[in-house]
Amino acid sequence: MAYTPWLLPAFLCMMCPGHAWIAGNFLMTGSKAYLTYAKSLQVGTQSGIEECKHQFTWDRWNCPESAVQLKGLRRATRETSFVHAISAAGVMYVLTRNCSMGDLDNCGCDVSRNGKIGGQGWLWGGCSDNVDFGERISKQYVDAQESGQDSRAAVNLHNNQAGRLAVKATMKRICRCHGMSESCSVQTCWSQLSDFRGIGDYLKVKHSQAQKLDIDKKRKRAGNSAESRGALVDAFGSVPETELIYLEDSPDYCKRNISLGLYGTEGRECVQHGEGLTQWERRSCRRLCHECGLRVEERRAEVVTSCNCKFHWCCKVNCDDCSQVVVRHVCTRREATEGHALRRRHRGPK
Repeated sequence: MAYTPWLLPAFLCMMCPGHAWIAGNFLMTGSKAYLTYAKSLQVGTQSGIEECKHQFTWDRWNCPESAVQLKGLRRATRETSFVHAISAAGVMYVLTRNCSMGDLDNCGCDVSRNGKIGGQGWLWGGCSDNVDFGERISKQYVDAQESGQDSRAAVNLHNNQAGRLAVKATMKRICRCHGMSESCSVQTCWSQLSDFRGIGDYLKVKHSQAQKLDIDKKRKRAGNSAESRGALVDAFGSVPETELIYLEDSPDYCKRNISLGLYGTEGRECVQHGEGLTQWERRSCRRLCHECGLRVEERRAEVVTSCNCKFHWCCKVNCDDCSQVVVRHVCTRREATEGHALRRRHRGPK
């Protein structure tokens, strides 16, 4: 698995001879730091990228590769807020999981509340996932990638934290019964990470509810000045840490714009019909094609696969070649005459 570009500088730095990295109560030098956290950082970031692509599969913006290189993001839109949040959440999630599984040195289950009353009829116990550890280390590594001092950097750091809080907000309480004849008179409970898909779903809702900060352009350009810091305090004052925020309106994702890393929706696949479709799949052709001025083209392709395989002693497998027609629906440009006719149909009475 290749390293994600925005983490690569940190990885290289950690492997420099004699480099000391202090993280909480950990003092690690050179390759030891790399071996301790690098795999969790890498896997966590990749999990965030994959979840981003899943959540936006049927959106006009579908989390392209250009969007997941955090160092290269030049805009602070609603979509980049999700990228920052899911990336930070992914790193925290994997660090927390690996910590609780005993894969990291000097880190294990969170037993700080064990024996305390959690609610009526249940006590804290067992092995709770150590989200405080995951949050702390994720913050140190992920937030360190944000070197700016302006409003955009502050927004990115806010969204990083919103992603980490999403991990906490979606945690589950797991309980085990105790008592005579399984009467469950007392329960021992512990906190456990939810599936990462649940965190992605949670943050997708936050993305749709993201708040735009009202900071005028002059104060945005003020950088790390007192005026800029005052603007940030005013803008952030009423926004909870759990909410995603952004500064700039999203561009037109229907259109191709390579300079902005946008590829448009031409050539994108959509779902025309089928059973058990999600609401996003049912709306995909309309959103990706029709609303972007494109038409839906049906493409058929013959696919040959192995079938009717039989094992012969010893040791050979013979298979037949079976073909089937696969139907795909793709957004394509309208013909000139078709577009002209469409415009006339929708022009209406003068």
